[in-house]
Amino acid sequence: MHQDQLLPHLYRTEYRKIIAVLARLFGFEHIQIAEDIASDTFLMASETWGKNKLPDNPAAWLYTVAKNKAKDHLKHNAIFTKKVALHVKTELSQQHEIEIDLSEENINDSQLQMMFAICQPIIPTEAQIGLALRILCGFGIDEIADAFLSNKETINKRLFRAKEKLREHNVKIEFPDANEINKRLETVLLTLYLLFNEGYYSISGNTNLRKDLCLEAMRLNHLLIENKATDLPAVNALFSLMCFHASRFDARIDKDGEMIIYDEQDTSLWNDELISRGTNYLIRASRGEELTRYHLEAAIAFWHTQKADTIEKWESILQLYNKLLILEYSPMAALNRTYALAKADGKEAAIIEAEKLTQLTDSHLYHSLLGYLYTGVDNEMALQHLHRSLKLAKTIEEKNRIRKNIKALG
Repeated sequence: MHQDQLLPHLYRTEYRKIIAVLARLFGFEHIQIAEDIASDTFLMASETWGKNKLPDNPAAWLYTVAKNKAKDHLKHNAIFTKKVALHVKTELSQQHEIEIDLSEENINDSQLQMMFAICQPIIPTEAQIGLALRILCGFGIDEIADAFLSNKETINKRLFRAKEKLREHNVKIEFPDANEINKRLETVLLTLYLLFNEGYYSISGNTNLRKDLCLEAMRLNHLLIENKATDLPAVNALFSLMCFHASRFDARIDKDGEMIIYDEQDTSLWNDELISRGTNYLIRASRGEELTRYHLEAAIAFWHTQKADTIEKWESILQLYNKLLILEYSPMAALNRTYALAKADGKEAAIIEAEKLTQLTDSHLYHSLLGYLYTGVDNEMALQHLHRSLKLAKTIEEKNRIRKNIKALG
């Protein structure tokens, strides 16, 4: 890898590891110190590596510098006597060196603990996702702003308020006990689910960013699977869902960044390896009696990876949507169900159901779907809905797609 590409790559892969370990050491009340040390480490790397030749092991160099900076801070700052001295008093009295463990095992443990600490109902959902992107995924503020179609100032304020809230509530960066895991895991899984969706359904024009968001959600989800205490059916079901969706990622976007509807996707671009992984994790998720929304959504996504366009496929998807809506109703799930209904029972039946979803009349997706449903049934109504969708759409890519549909109807 060229030197100009190496440091950004290492920032993405190693910053999150360093920050998780240091934040665990300092706690939320002093997390800014951990972030400053991690940032200073990469600043020193950019200055040093630009003048001298690259170290033989760049990642190990970063770890050594981060450790030394953390040790210097602990020795010379008042925080040392107030907070951390309790943990290292014995070592100091015996003249032992302060240990900052950047082993793979401790990094994984630190990231798991940070995941549970960040995913707290006391802070807004978008703040949970933002902190996950910053601390657990190593995303820069610019990237987070891009993902949320926002600006740096707004994101900085949001993250600052979230960290203040966690400090005020004295949230500990630690792994919950066995009794707490199931209760806390629900919020963690929802955060990862929304993080993945931020990438998969993102309206940002940055295709690479969309993929990165999905991959980071999958990486964090897999950390939970690798931990015995959190290797639970719902965790495997969510990972299965992510695999199935990610398998069709490349087929969903054309070269201009516009969304390709399911019927028009090039199935040769679907990733068979990810489909196979998704199937394996869905089987793993079937342990026990628990049935979650992630199980049902993963099963729906599984059927969407089956290339044959059969009645069995769409009937199966329709029945799964029926179960999902009973378990946990959402208007968007109901809207998606109408597409399956159209494929299974015809467009007329789907139109009747879609027009009941009056709470979605301000959504361009609602009018786009009705435009599709009315096409060939009542083209004048189809055009009315497509023009309404065009007014409500937010991005150029969305608008271009709708204009093509309008043009196709003449």
